[in-house]
Amino acid sequence: MTKQIQFFDTTLRDGEQTIGVNFSIEEKVEIAKQLEAWGVDCIEAGFPVASEGDFEAVSAVANAVKHTCVTGLARARKGDIDACVKATANAAHKQIHVFIATSPVHRDSKLHMTKQQVLDTIKDTVTYAHQFFDIVEFSPEDATRTEHDYLCEAIQTAIDAGATVINIPDTVGYTNPEEFAELFQYMQKHIPSFDDVTFSVHCHDDLGMAVANSLASIKNGATRIEGTINGIGERAGNAALEEVADALYVRKNYYDATDNINLAETKETSDMISDYAKMPVPHNKAVVGANAFAHESGIHQDGMLKNPNTYEIITPETVGAHKTTLPLGKLSGSHAVMTKLNKMGFDVDRDDMKKIFPIFKNKADHTAIVGEDDLRNIMKQVKEVVA
Repeated sequence: MTKQIQFFDTTLRDGEQTIGVNFSIEEKVEIAKQLEAWGVDCIEAGFPVASEGDFEAVSAVANAVKHTCVTGLARARKGDIDACVKATANAAHKQIHVFIATSPVHRDSKLHMTKQQVLDTIKDTVTYAHQFFDIVEFSPEDATRTEHDYLCEAIQTAIDAGATVINIPDTVGYTNPEEFAELFQYMQKHIPSFDDVTFSVHCHDDLGMAVANSLASIKNGATRIEGTINGIGERAGNAALEEVADALYVRKNYYDATDNINLAETKETSDMISDYAKMPVPHNKAVVGANAFAHESGIHQDGMLKNPNTYEIITPETVGAHKTTLPLGKLSGSHAVMTKLNKMGFDVDRDDMKKIFPIFKNKADHTAIVGEDDLRNIMKQVKEVVA
């Protein structure tokens, strides 16, 4: 059966934890509207108890979006939960996201709590939150470094207290796809109510595997993915949601999953986050980078001119990018150069290229990209040589 995957965007909360990023309330509202247009199912708009500004931002987003669920983050404390209740009061659709750490290092070094104290806190706070929200999401922070048996006990405690969504955070990007798959298989066997709730994942990218881990979870029982646009976030960032969405689209037969993402809005969404966060998207960034649909190698350019499927598994139009480009450089072949010259109005054929291409190669050896002005000058040189 095809799985319906929910997209939970935390650009406005975890994404804003990127060093140097500080969205204004107005920017958060505009981003939320764009995320809604992109098709996300839930927007984590902030951490209401953290500051007056965060509270106001969550409230503003809750008032602005019409179809997407809005959530605030809350530690497993009643004061945090109360702040979320007030901040999301006017949301058309809302949930709450409650978390507490469960791993040994967090229990001992950060919380100074025993296993039983953590379980008691989960029971008390999730029960409390369930009074105000039909959808209660619970996260055992640092889940992937938590003892498997204790993790399952904590999750079942949350479900019994009223949690309807269980999020498995790879808080420090520690796990890998194989281990994550094994963890989900373990949880399916050892959590009696596994099939009664939605399982989500929140993967960080410290080892560069956030997207891979997220996709592995989909193959093993997760039906919600949490992340950010462009992968921004704490330290090395989060799973880049645009990459997850693109992978599910391109490899739909493998993942057997569908979602509500409108891929045509992807580039615009990415550009907005890049602009407001003042973080340029790396040129080689998957899906939305400037070079994602650019080909300089002569072999690649020749293939693209013959059949785009040779080197592109998705069209730029699918994700709202402008078009494929074939920049001309020292690795370009004569086929691409001839095609470009023909588009510029020069009537040249393969025989002509025998004279043109050596001049082009000489220019390309000393220029990063050979532009149209360069090509016109090359054609002038060719005419002088022929004359």
